[in-house]
Amino acid sequence: MYKKIFLLIILFPLSFLGQEKITLSGTVYDELNNETLIGVSIYFPELNSGTTTNEYGFYSITIPKGNYKIQVSYLGYKPFLTTLNLSEKTSKNFKLKEETESLDEIIIESNIEKLNVRTAQMSVNRLTAASIKQIPVVLGEADIIKSLILLPGVTSAGEGASGFNVRGGAADQNLILLDEATVFNSSHLFGFFSVFNPDVIKDIKLYKGGIPAKYGGRLSSVLDIYQKEGNSKNFNLTGGIGLVSSRLLAEGPIEKEKSSFLIGGRASYAHLFLPLFDNDNKAYFYDLNSKINYRFNDRNNLFLSTYFGKDVFGISDNFVNTYGNTVANLRWNHLFSDKLFSNLSLIYSDYFYGLTLDFVGFEWDSGITNFNLKYDFKHYLNEKFKLSYGINNIYIKFNPGEITPNREDSGIVAEKLIDKYANEFAAYINVEHKVNNSLRFQYGIRFSNFKRLGQDELNIYENDLPVIYNSEFKKYESAEAIGTESFKRKNVISNFSNIEPRLSMSYIIDDNTSVKASYNRMAQYLHLLSNTSSPTPLDVWTPSGKYIKPQLLDQYAIGYFKNLKNGDYSIETEAFYKDIQNRIDYINGANLIANNEIETVILNGKARAYGLEILLKKNEGKLKGWFAYTLSRSEQLTEGRNANEPGINQGNWYNTPFDKTHDFSINASYELNKKWTFNSNFVFQTGQPTNYPVGQYEVQGLNVPIYDDNRRNADRLPAYHRLDISATLTPRKNKNRKWQAEWVFGIYNLYGRQNAASINFKQNRETFRNEAIKTSIFGLVPSVTYNFKF
Repeated sequence: MYKKIFLLIILFPLSFLGQEKITLSGTVYDELNNETLIGVSIYFPELNSGTTTNEYGFYSITIPKGNYKIQVSYLGYKPFLTTLNLSEKTSKNFKLKEETESLDEIIIESNIEKLNVRTAQMSVNRLTAASIKQIPVVLGEADIIKSLILLPGVTSAGEGASGFNVRGGAADQNLILLDEATVFNSSHLFGFFSVFNPDVIKDIKLYKGGIPAKYGGRLSSVLDIYQKEGNSKNFNLTGGIGLVSSRLLAEGPIEKEKSSFLIGGRASYAHLFLPLFDNDNKAYFYDLNSKINYRFNDRNNLFLSTYFGKDVFGISDNFVNTYGNTVANLRWNHLFSDKLFSNLSLIYSDYFYGLTLDFVGFEWDSGITNFNLKYDFKHYLNEKFKLSYGINNIYIKFNPGEITPNREDSGIVAEKLIDKYANEFAAYINVEHKVNNSLRFQYGIRFSNFKRLGQDELNIYENDLPVIYNSEFKKYESAEAIGTESFKRKNVISNFSNIEPRLSMSYIIDDNTSVKASYNRMAQYLHLLSNTSSPTPLDVWTPSGKYIKPQLLDQYAIGYFKNLKNGDYSIETEAFYKDIQNRIDYINGANLIANNEIETVILNGKARAYGLEILLKKNEGKLKGWFAYTLSRSEQLTEGRNANEPGINQGNWYNTPFDKTHDFSINASYELNKKWTFNSNFVFQTGQPTNYPVGQYEVQGLNVPIYDDNRRNADRLPAYHRLDISATLTPRKNKNRKWQAEWVFGIYNLYGRQNAASINFKQNRETFRNEAIKTSIFGLVPSVTYNFKF
């Protein structure tokens, strides 16, 4: 008997290990419109195993043969439960129904993600377009970027400031992707609105750390945004009318159940009313999104998506500023087998900036254009390993600027700053590894290579030093070029290569608790030249090269994650440390505008950022929302290149313009009944670093303030805070008719806080004393928006 028991103990595990396995794969759709769904959970309770759908709704999992219960679940949709008898390789598509009627999708219940404590991925936040629409914002326009700022680790330079900062990083260190295409400027009207129309957006992910190897080229974050594909079942119209802008989205089938189209547009029109007040200024924007997809069969899908946006700002006819983005992406999804998924993309991206100054008599044009070819694969090897790998190649053209006279009597001489060219290649491999039920890893490596290609002229400096130190006046100065070199386009001026390892892990303590850790190295070869706290359209991008080194980041993070009361509540805490090499810095008095010798005002330094993030969520019930808090520091250091040079700020660490010691926000949503929903958010941030005068001197009766060049960013603006509220009214008559509508009433900055966008010092003409003048953008701003769907 003992021999038989011993034999059973030996043979049972072996028989299980040898058990034949099969692969289940397919795509998950929204039943109402056939949209593919991203991040859907496919779970087998009996095996305690599962997977999620990728960016195109595809899933694949390998499990032993057998009869199993399967649960397909996604936030905002009814869970789908069924039993499958899996005896051979099976392809199975699922269609999920929304949990509530179509108009009720705006309720934040479908928008706040319940925390998945098991995945090795960390430092990522996910939002849906529906949740963003519920967050009160200025002038009633739903805004992706302003919604992200409510999350821990994400800040901005304030009202009217473009871009955003992640974990103490600069705005140019964020990679922003719209359907895989790079967006170089994410703002309309200098930061009052973002370029992303929430009606068109399907899925948004912000990676702050532990960034997978498929992403590269930026240091701080990746904002990955996917547009809807269009309703392939029925024709729909969605739109909204607000005080300053309106939007309209049309979508429907081209060939029912097989192909669809989507086209959406937005435009502002507040400038149309200015002539009524004898004001001939103008400030408006418009944008257009489109997408076409065609499903040839279960293995081949073709997509074409585009975006075009433009801003116009003018003061009379003397000053006209135009800027915008154009992107296009042609994508082919191909399924080689039930375990191998591929995506081939051909991408075009362009950012342009134009300026007309009639009173001076010239026009200015600049921009950056890239062409990107990328091929990505996802290989579902077995239940323990998922493999992602791919390559991409980006050809980039930089137009630093061109001045052309627009009047014969202007006296302006046409001048073209030298165009720059570069090529960036990358190859990566990433592994998702489930060691056991408690331990999971995500690890990978990315190889990047950047070539600065030939240009018409490249300056040569004595000792290769474009910046020199004047010991007599104790300041850095621009060096004079001693000559130039010319290159053909195929020549390589500079060549950089970097190995970028990535590692994330999670240890599951129990079904609701885990600890995670991550490390990632990233390289950034493009730099946004800006010496303001927030990017402006006049800022230009420049490549790494002979005098400007690539930026390199090492980031470490550790976190604790827990679901409480069956996921009704959740808590995420993360601590991070970032070390950056070759962060560009500017000498005092640097001139960045129309500078053909930009290397003569730049020094290479380093930066660091570290902090603690806390995110508490209430995910269920009539009252939902979150509390986010970040305690952090962001600093920069540029030391002297030798013992005789002091460096910037006397070679001491100083605050970056985006250092915010304390940053917390509260977002809440309360569903009173089916008719009324109330939303609010409160934001508090430590004041932005700046410089105040340390003294003054008198010249011909004028008091001139004195600034200390060795106290860079030593002072701060007053703390920033505000409270916003909104109410959504959904008429009961919506229930049984096709035309559905809602009214959104909002108040931005309820208590009228005059937050300082800047503080300038000048002499009072009456008292002849220097005084501080605070500039504020907004006080209390009411808004009303009418949204509809047909």
